[in-house]
Formats: sequence, C-alpha cells, structure tokens
Amino acid sequence: MKLAIVGAGWAGMAAAVAATDAGADVTVFEATRTLGGRARALHVQRPDGQPLTLDNGQHILIGAYGQTLALMQRVGVDLDQALLRLPLALPYPDGSGLQTPAWAARWPAPFDALAAIASARGWSWGERLALVRASLGWQRTGFACAPALTVAELCAALPARVMDGLIEPLCVSALNIPGAQASAQVFLNVMRDALFGAGHAGLGASNLLLPRTDLSALMPEAAAQWLSTRHSDTVRLRTGERVLGLCPQGKAWQLYTAEGAETFDRVIWATAAGPAAQAMAQAATDAGAAGDTGTASQLGAWSRTTAALRFTAITTVYAWAPGARLTAPMLALPAEPDALRTPAQFVFDRGQLTPHDAAAQGVLAFVVSASEGERDALQARVLQQAADQLGLNGLQAIQTVVEKRATFACTPGLQRPAVAIAPGLWAAGDYVDGPYPATLEGAVRSGLAAGQAV
Repeated sequence: MKLAIVGAGWAGMAAAVAATDAGADVTVFEATRTLGGRARALHVQRPDGQPLTLDNGQHILIGAYGQTLALMQRVGVDLDQALLRLPLALPYPDGSGLQTPAWAARWPAPFDALAAIASARGWSWGERLALVRASLGWQRTGFACAPALTVAELCAALPARVMDGLIEPLCVSALNIPGAQASAQVFLNVMRDALFGAGHAGLGASNLLLPRTDLSALMPEAAAQWLSTRHSDTVRLRTGERVLGLCPQGKAWQLYTAEGAETFDRVIWATAAGPAAQAMAQAATDAGAAGDTGTASQLGAWSRTTAALRFTAITTVYAWAPGARLTAPMLALPAEPDALRTPAQFVFDRGQLTPHDAAAQGVLAFVVSASEGERDALQARVLQQAADQLGLNGLQAIQTVVEKRATFACTPGLQRPAVAIAPGLWAAGDYVDGPYPATLEGAVRSGLAAGQAV
C-alpha cells in the first residue's frame, strides 16, 4: 500500500511509525525543515549572543500519557534521560500549594495524589477533605457527567481556595480555557487518567514529566531516525515540500506539490486544523466539479465541522538573567484579582531541566495559558510579574512565542471532526474526536489510530 502522510508533527510521525510497522510504503510530506509541528525546536540567541535551543512553546507530559511514552520508547528514546520525573507538585514561590510528600512519591495511584492533597500547605483540613471527597465521588460515578456541564459547575461545591489554587490552574493548563467555559467531561477524562490511572513503565500516572531536550528531538526526530534505520526502503521523509492540494482518483488520491502530482492509495492528513479544513474544502469543490458528489459531500461536511472549531492562544515568554534560578524546576504562579498583573500561571527553569547545557543556565520559561492581548504587552507584564512574585528584577526577554491557535476551545458538548474523512482519507491531530483536550497525548493517539486504520 502506497501511503502519504501530510505533516510531520507528533501526530504525523506517530502515524508513520504505525503504518510502516503494518507494512505500508510511506511518504511523509512536511512543509518546513523542522519536525514537530506545533511542538518543535526553536533556535534563538540569548541577549548576550549565546546560541540557544528552546521550543515554540513550553510543554509538559504526565505519567498517564501511556501511548506517547510507549511510542517514545519504541523509537529508542530513553525516558529517564529525556524526561525529568517529578511527583505531582504545583508549588508556589512561597512553598504553599499542592506537593506530594517524599514518603508518598512512589505510592501507586490514586494514593500518591491523595497524599499530595492531604498534605497541601496553606489549606485547612476541611478544604483538603472536600477535594478528596470530590475526587472519590468522581471515581464512583465512573468519571462521567452531563455533556453540557462546565468545570465550574462540576466543582461548584468545592471551597474557593481549592478552586483558585488547584482546579482552575489545572483546568487552564490542561484545557487552555477557564473553568466557567470548559467541558467538565473532558476535564474528568484527564482527572481519571492522571489521578487514578496506572501510569506507564513504572511511572505514576500523576507524575510530571518535564522535557530535558527540545521537543523535536524528544519524539519526532527520534521517530524519523528509527524509521530510516528500520525501514529505509519503504519510508521517505520529504521536508521543505508543501502539499498544495489533493483530489480523489477513484479509490486513490492524487496529491499536488510544487514538484508535480503524485498518486497514493491512501492519505493521512496530519496538519493543524485550519490548513486541514481549507484543504478539504478545496478538495470538496474539485471533487464536485469532477462529478464525484458523494466524496465531495463527505469532504465538505468534515471541513465544515473542523472550520467551526474555536481556538485559544498560549504564550510562552522566555527570559534570561545571569544566575537566575528557581527553587524548583517548575513553579505555579499565584493569580491576583487583577489578572492583567499576573498573566503567567507557571514558570519553568530551563537550567535545571538541562543542567549540562551552559546556554540554558539562567533561562526561564513563563507560560500564559488562554492568553489574550498583544505580544509586547504580555511580555512586559510577565517580566513585571517575575519581579513582583519571584524577586527577579534583571530578567531580559529572549523570545516570546504567541501561538494564537494553540488549542481548540474544549467547551461542553463540542463536536470534533472524525478521524475518517472520506474513503481512503484520514485525519490525525490533537483536534480530532477523542477523549482528551489538545495535548501531545491526544496528537499521538490520533496518529496511531489513523495509521492502524489504514
């Protein structure tokens, strides 16, 4: 079977591994020269001129990302070397917040998470018990709720400090949308797997896994190397080659690039949602003009569903100062009533993540989920937040990455596009129908599902 995969992000490379292992002859098209899609390496310079590799947005994995972690191991990634493993912890700069005690760090789920809740600093026993009761109640109901319910409605009975200090930051970081707008069912799916799941390869499901390397190297480049070593005769990776369109040819599909037209038995379209919707809308028009009204209808329906998705932004502000260092590799940042004063919810110490990389020392990554506003204004507010909350007055901005369509808005009852688009044509991406919000795990799951379907 001759298969084309359009896009070499996490979904596309997962699909390539799955399809190649099943015996397909695979060609992967990638418009850029860098693998990883919206989770890729970014090469910049520090203010002092030192070359530095960052990412186009700071990401985090958790132990519940079973399919992502299994794929990484499959293509030769050493998880212990590539990821810094931390027990569930969302500490604030003053030491308060949720932190798993050292004596419970290796406990199985959900006891490690319950221990973290029971020992949370700054909370009363009543607040801790309220969260434990709520978690156990979600477990008793099978982590299911009414489709129209929001996270705020689901957690309405929880104390305000629990909502402000844990639920809202978790919701915004996982779903990239405030709890008052976020799908309670998708939030429960995340809680089910993160707090009560089995984890992967000895990892606790709630363990935080912070990348020690850039996101391109973390999986996409490793997958490309694995494919070239194991399947060099049946895999081609064509970077810097954009697919301009596609058209059905009976049961096959013809793809168009600047190099010309090429026919494939099957196609997996693994780009971001916006380009995918545009490509399918044009393909529907072409199929209709050619008299293939059935395929045109399927392409058009899928395109309209995808185009209807609403998106939210994530901003990552990378900043540097000689000797800048946090008390932990990752800290939660407290919100203030005036949200404009404290835009970032989390900060990461890149120097602690890659201690042997001299260029990363003193580099911090501030993450603003569900971000709004202009790049320069956000950057200025984050630097002021660093001075106010961390006492870091000398930080200089390195790069501010604003991903305006970072994630789809995971609202209640949202209709997401299916993996199957039309006969012989599938979609892969973190936005397609599935249990998770827009995460690396969601992208990998969709890619594996499409590769296996082919």
